[in-house]
Amino acid sequence: MKNKNEIKIGQIQVYTGKGKGKTTAALGQALRACGQGWKVLMVSFMKGDPNCGEVKISPKITNFRLIQSGLPTMVKKERPSPEDMRMAQEGFQMAKKAIIQKEYDMIILDEINMAVNYNLISLDDILDLMDKKPTEMELVLTGRSAHPEIVKRANLVSEILEIKHYYTKGIDARQGIEY
Repeated sequence: MKNKNEIKIGQIQVYTGKGKGKTTAALGQALRACGQGWKVLMVSFMKGDPNCGEVKISPKITNFRLIQSGLPTMVKKERPSPEDMRMAQEGFQMAKKAIIQKEYDMIILDEINMAVNYNLISLDDILDLMDKKPTEMELVLTGRSAHPEIVKRANLVSEILEIKHYYTKGIDARQGIEY
Protein backbone atom coordinates (compact mmCIF):
# COMPACT_ATOMS: atom_id res chain seq x y z
CA MET A 1 0.00 0.00 0.00
CA LYS A 2 1.29 3.43 -0.84
CA ASN A 3 2.25 5.80 1.94
CA LYS A 4 -0.86 7.91 2.58
CA ASN A 5 1.27 10.60 4.29
CA GLU A 6 3.10 11.25 1.04
CA ILE A 7 1.95 14.38 -0.80
CA LYS A 8 1.09 13.28 -4.32
CA ILE A 9 -0.13 15.38 -7.20
CA GLY A 10 -1.49 13.15 -9.93
CA GLN A 11 -0.79 14.11 -13.51
CA ILE A 12 -2.50 13.50 -16.84
CA GLN A 13 -0.31 11.56 -19.25
CA VAL A 14 -1.05 11.07 -22.95
CA TYR A 15 0.65 8.50 -25.19
CA THR A 16 -0.25 9.07 -28.84
CA GLY A 17 1.19 8.79 -32.34
CA LYS A 18 1.38 6.26 -35.16
CA GLY A 19 4.16 4.15 -33.66
CA LYS A 20 3.88 0.93 -31.67
CA GLY A 21 4.11 1.17 -27.89
CA LYS A 22 1.35 3.39 -26.54
CA THR A 23 -0.50 0.66 -24.65
CA THR A 24 2.83 -0.89 -23.72
CA ALA A 25 3.94 2.41 -22.15
CA ALA A 26 0.71 2.59 -20.16
CA LEU A 27 1.11 -1.01 -19.00
CA GLY A 28 4.65 -0.16 -17.90
CA GLN A 29 3.25 2.70 -15.83
CA ALA A 30 0.66 0.31 -14.35
CA LEU A 31 3.28 -2.28 -13.46
CA ARG A 32 5.47 0.33 -11.79
CA ALA A 33 2.51 1.80 -9.87
CA CYS A 34 1.28 -1.64 -8.75
CA GLY A 35 4.77 -2.41 -7.52
CA GLN A 36 4.50 0.64 -5.25
CA GLY A 37 1.16 -0.52 -3.86
CA TRP A 38 -1.05 1.72 -5.98
CA LYS A 39 -4.48 0.50 -7.03
CA VAL A 40 -4.76 0.67 -10.85
CA LEU A 41 -7.71 0.41 -13.23
CA MET A 42 -7.26 0.05 -16.99
CA VAL A 43 -10.25 0.36 -19.30
CA SER A 44 -9.43 -0.77 -22.85
CA PHE A 45 -11.68 0.84 -25.43
CA MET A 46 -12.23 -0.80 -28.82
CA LYS A 47 -10.34 -3.91 -27.63
CA GLY A 48 -12.09 -7.11 -26.66
CA ASP A 49 -9.72 -9.96 -27.50
CA PRO A 50 -9.66 -12.23 -24.43
CA ASN A 51 -6.32 -13.69 -25.57
CA CYS A 52 -4.28 -10.51 -25.02
CA GLY A 53 -1.38 -11.05 -22.63
CA GLU A 54 -2.45 -8.19 -20.36
CA VAL A 55 -5.95 -9.69 -20.07
CA LYS A 56 -4.55 -13.09 -19.14
CA ILE A 57 -2.13 -11.75 -16.49
CA SER A 58 -4.37 -9.10 -14.92
CA PRO A 59 -6.22 -11.44 -12.49
CA LYS A 60 -2.85 -12.41 -11.01
CA ILE A 61 -2.01 -8.82 -10.02
CA THR A 62 -4.17 -8.11 -7.00
CA ASN A 63 -4.10 -4.30 -7.23
CA PHE A 64 -4.67 -4.15 -11.02
CA ARG A 65 -8.04 -4.42 -12.73
CA LEU A 66 -8.50 -4.50 -16.50
CA ILE A 67 -11.87 -3.99 -18.17
CA GLN A 68 -12.24 -4.62 -21.88
CA SER A 69 -14.81 -2.32 -23.40
CA GLY A 70 -14.89 -3.37 -27.00
CA LEU A 71 -15.53 -6.22 -29.38
CA PRO A 72 -12.75 -8.55 -30.57
CA THR A 73 -13.30 -7.16 -34.10
CA MET A 74 -12.13 -3.83 -35.55
CA VAL A 75 -14.47 -0.86 -35.32
CA LYS A 76 -15.50 0.64 -38.66
CA LYS A 77 -14.79 4.35 -38.29
CA GLU A 78 -17.58 5.51 -40.58
CA ARG A 79 -20.08 2.91 -39.33
CA PRO A 80 -19.47 1.78 -35.75
CA SER A 81 -21.97 -0.87 -34.76
CA PRO A 82 -24.55 -0.21 -32.04
CA GLU A 83 -22.63 -2.77 -29.94
CA ASP A 84 -19.38 -0.81 -30.42
CA MET A 85 -21.17 2.34 -29.27
CA ARG A 86 -22.81 0.62 -26.29
CA MET A 87 -19.60 -1.00 -25.08
CA ALA A 88 -17.59 2.23 -25.38
CA GLN A 89 -20.22 4.15 -23.41
CA GLU A 90 -20.40 1.39 -20.81
CA GLY A 91 -16.61 1.45 -20.35
CA PHE A 92 -16.60 5.22 -20.15
CA GLN A 93 -19.29 5.21 -17.47
CA MET A 94 -17.29 2.66 -15.43
CA ALA A 95 -14.18 4.85 -15.70
CA LYS A 96 -16.15 7.97 -14.81
CA LYS A 97 -17.62 6.28 -11.74
CA ALA A 98 -14.18 5.08 -10.62
CA ILE A 99 -12.77 8.60 -11.03
CA ILE A 100 -15.61 10.28 -9.17
CA GLN A 101 -15.53 7.71 -6.36
CA LYS A 102 -11.71 7.89 -6.12
CA GLU A 103 -11.49 4.08 -6.14
CA TYR A 104 -8.05 3.96 -7.77
CA ASP A 105 -4.71 5.74 -7.62
CA MET A 106 -4.17 5.43 -11.38
CA ILE A 107 -6.68 5.06 -14.17
CA ILE A 108 -5.61 4.17 -17.70
CA LEU A 109 -8.03 4.80 -20.55
CA ASP A 110 -6.45 2.69 -23.28
CA GLU A 111 -7.34 3.74 -26.85
CA ILE A 112 -9.58 6.54 -25.55
CA ASN A 113 -8.10 8.87 -28.16
CA MET A 114 -9.28 6.55 -30.92
CA ALA A 115 -12.68 6.16 -29.25
CA VAL A 116 -13.02 9.97 -29.37
CA ASN A 117 -11.72 10.06 -32.97
CA TYR A 118 -14.30 7.40 -33.96
CA ASN A 119 -17.09 9.31 -32.15
CA LEU A 120 -17.71 6.47 -29.70
CA ILE A 121 -17.00 8.91 -26.84
CA SER A 122 -17.58 12.65 -27.16
CA LEU A 123 -14.65 15.03 -26.81
CA ASP A 124 -16.66 17.08 -24.30
CA ASP A 125 -17.16 13.97 -22.13
CA ILE A 126 -13.44 13.16 -21.96
CA LEU A 127 -12.50 16.81 -21.33
CA ASP A 128 -15.05 16.95 -18.51
CA LEU A 129 -13.60 13.73 -17.09
CA MET A 130 -10.09 15.19 -17.23
CA ASP A 131 -11.35 18.25 -15.34
CA LYS A 132 -12.97 16.07 -12.66
CA LYS A 133 -9.87 13.97 -12.02
CA PRO A 134 -9.05 14.04 -8.31
CA THR A 135 -5.83 15.93 -7.53
CA GLU A 136 -4.01 12.84 -6.24
CA MET A 137 -5.05 10.50 -9.11
CA GLU A 138 -2.83 9.72 -12.10
CA LEU A 139 -4.75 9.56 -15.40
CA VAL A 140 -3.20 7.95 -18.49
CA LEU A 141 -4.79 8.29 -21.94
CA THR A 142 -3.55 6.30 -24.94
CA GLY A 143 -4.27 5.97 -28.63
CA ARG A 144 -3.46 7.54 -31.95
CA SER A 145 -4.89 10.88 -32.99
CA ALA A 146 -5.10 12.58 -29.60
CA HIS A 147 -7.34 15.61 -30.02
CA PRO A 148 -5.44 18.93 -29.70
CA GLU A 149 -7.60 19.94 -26.73
CA ILE A 150 -6.67 16.71 -24.89
CA VAL A 151 -3.00 17.40 -25.64
CA LYS A 152 -3.39 20.98 -24.39
CA ARG A 153 -4.87 19.88 -21.04
CA ALA A 154 -2.43 17.04 -20.38
CA ASN A 155 0.66 17.42 -18.19
CA LEU A 156 2.78 14.99 -20.20
CA VAL A 157 2.40 14.07 -23.85
CA SER A 158 4.58 11.54 -25.63
CA GLU A 159 4.19 10.98 -29.34
CA ILE A 160 5.29 7.53 -30.41
CA LEU A 161 6.76 7.90 -33.88
CA GLU A 162 6.94 4.98 -36.28
CA ILE A 163 10.27 4.94 -38.05
CA LYS A 164 10.16 1.32 -39.20
CA HIS A 165 7.72 -1.51 -38.54
CA TYR A 166 7.80 -5.19 -39.50
CA TYR A 167 4.09 -5.04 -40.44
CA THR A 168 5.24 -3.43 -43.70
CA LYS A 169 7.08 -6.66 -44.50
CA GLY A 170 3.96 -8.74 -43.91
CA ILE A 171 4.72 -9.90 -40.37
CA ASP A 172 1.45 -10.21 -38.46
CA ALA A 173 0.81 -9.32 -34.83
CA ARG A 174 2.74 -11.69 -32.58
CA GLN A 175 1.47 -13.26 -29.37
CA GLY A 176 3.35 -11.88 -26.38
CA ILE A 177 4.49 -8.80 -28.32
CA GLU A 178 1.45 -7.10 -29.87
CA TYR A 179 -1.17 -8.98 -27.87
